[in-house]
Amino acid sequence: MLEEVERWLATRSWSVTDRPLHRVLAAKQRTGQSVSVVLPALNEQDTVGDIVAVIRRDLVEQVPLVDEIVVVDSGSTDRTSQVAAAAGARVVHRDAILPRIPTVRGKGEVLWRSLLVTRGDVVCFVDADLREFSSDFVTGIVGPLLTEPDVHLVKAMYDRPLGGAAGQGGRVTELMARPLLNMHWPQLAGFVQPLGGEYAARRSLLEQLPFPVGYGVELGMLVDALHLVGLDALAQVDVGVRRHRHQDGQALGRMAAAIYRTAQLRLARGHLVRPSLTQFERGEDGFEPRTYSVDTEERPPMAEIAEYAARKVA
Repeated sequence: MLEEVERWLATRSWSVTDRPLHRVLAAKQRTGQSVSVVLPALNEQDTVGDIVAVIRRDLVEQVPLVDEIVVVDSGSTDRTSQVAAAAGARVVHRDAILPRIPTVRGKGEVLWRSLLVTRGDVVCFVDADLREFSSDFVTGIVGPLLTEPDVHLVKAMYDRPLGGAAGQGGRVTELMARPLLNMHWPQLAGFVQPLGGEYAARRSLLEQLPFPVGYGVELGMLVDALHLVGLDALAQVDVGVRRHRHQDGQALGRMAAAIYRTAQLRLARGHLVRPSLTQFERGEDGFEPRTYSVDTEERPPMAEIAEYAARKVA
């Protein structure tokens, strides 16, 4: 491991217990920064309500740390929107944000558009499929941004159990993202969960970053932030254990392809000869091919969008 990374691990890797809630709240009040929590959601009616309720109870009603909780629904066909609203979130549909630009499917698309419907100086992203959720996920990653003025982006790190086995979750991380980062961006090799969906950043950074529209958004954001603000402006915080709904192997294959594409663009800004992935499923007549397109589109930095610039002036 690079000496720079070893030093970074010693100075920029923390535990949620390193910053008690009262200290984080005092820093927020002293600096006057506001905090938005965003949950991108697609058919998460079973979990989104509990997550919103915990954040609202612990970090809005008991202590005024979070200023707004926004759920961006990306086309749910279940009761995700109703459950989230009943729990106390402001729900916005993806297609209602920046309607002049047609939407595409993908997590990164939702995160990018969320910048237009939130106001916080610090924006905290939380996946909507988490189970046994603790508000430590929010305080842990928001804390360094409020107490350390030179930190600009904070990722959560955690154990990810799979089928009762500790540390076996995060298969795409171990098989795709970690090798890519170690080989091509070794300064980022110290991140325990580079693809994790729980992270917070200053709006001033997020609005300068391009957003891959799909699953490559987390890797793309880390790499771009490294080049924009440097390693010492990035950090990670141990928040314990993350339990969530795991995807099947084929879905993970499509995720890995999108992440590889995101890395390839940043390595060479080139083009794939064939930006698609063929997988196989057993049918009545044996294995049948299924071909899926790989996310190749990216959204420009939000600071370049006229509607966003107009809102800042207003």
